[in-house]
Amino acid sequence: MEISAAGRLEVRITTADVGKRVSVRSLIEHGPPGEKFTDTVGVLTSWDDGVLRITKKNGEGVRIPESALVAGKVVPSAPARRRGPAASYEELARVSARAWRPVESERLGDWELRAAGGFTRRANSVLPLGDPGVPLDEALTAVRGWYTARGLPAYVQTATGAEGAQEPLCAELERRGWMREVTAELWTGAPAPVADLGGEPSGVTLSREAGEAWLARYQRKGVGEVALRVLGSGPSVWFATVPGEGGTGAPAAIGRCVVDGRWAGFAAVEVDPALRRRGLATTVMAALARRALEEGASAAWLQVEEDNAGARALYTRLGFAAHHAYHHHRAPEPSAPAGEAAP
Repeated sequence: MEISAAGRLEVRITTADVGKRVSVRSLIEHGPPGEKFTDTVGVLTSWDDGVLRITKKNGEGVRIPESALVAGKVVPSAPARRRGPAASYEELARVSARAWRPVESERLGDWELRAAGGFTRRANSVLPLGDPGVPLDEALTAVRGWYTARGLPAYVQTATGAEGAQEPLCAELERRGWMREVTAELWTGAPAPVADLGGEPSGVTLSREAGEAWLARYQRKGVGEVALRVLGSGPSVWFATVPGEGGTGAPAAIGRCVVDGRWAGFAAVEVDPALRRRGLATTVMAALARRALEEGASAAWLQVEEDNAGARALYTRLGFAAHHAYHHHRAPEPSAPAGEAAP
């Protein structure tokens, strides 16, 4: 917190600091006994009618009455990363999008509208990298119409917690009633240390296609033609398979990797529940990392959900760390016409 020469806490932010990353301390009106203050760090996304709205790294929006402010200051736009390859949010957003392509897309200014028959939110959401070329309300109306025409819910994918991310857009969407349904994180690391783990990749089969055996272990069931097109999309796609005992039935473990220039993106690392904690996930990632290095990759990324404690522990051990959070905001249900009850 900012402290004056006289030792007093000071509020050193104003409405002119909207859009900047700030750290504030505020009074807790009905807090636990003995707790009078709370600290909040995030992007100041609005300051209207005596209320500040701060969007935190995880996408959560916090409203703070101006009268409750005790101290506040502007802080660096993004915290220094202690490990992992340097990369901007936009670079990673474009790389991860190329690794999971929709079957249909359309441009709206700098926004990309993506659809793949409802197979995963990532392939059925808007990637808003830049200006849609029209006012936001007009853009969102166009988005809703585009997805409605395809029988799909309208989602906008946003990101928070990194320089150049989209905290202001998150706040504007939530102000318009778009609900944040899912939050996950994109982590980065280096493939070389991963490739050194797991010993020799004996027993790991690498293929350019997701065959029947691979799909038998994949957690998403009923994978059809559209899903296969998404799974097989990307500049250089590899599927890893560790056969089950006796070489029959569903594989013991699988994984997917997309190599794109300097980047290797890992996904769909899954292990038979009965065979977990035997190093199979590490073995799969090591085999994929070796192939990525052979193709010239020097950096790696992956996506992990907030509540997947096992995956987060594994990726931490492999040297990965969170770069930013990303979210999917779903459009609100349309209001019923006057005189007609909503269903």
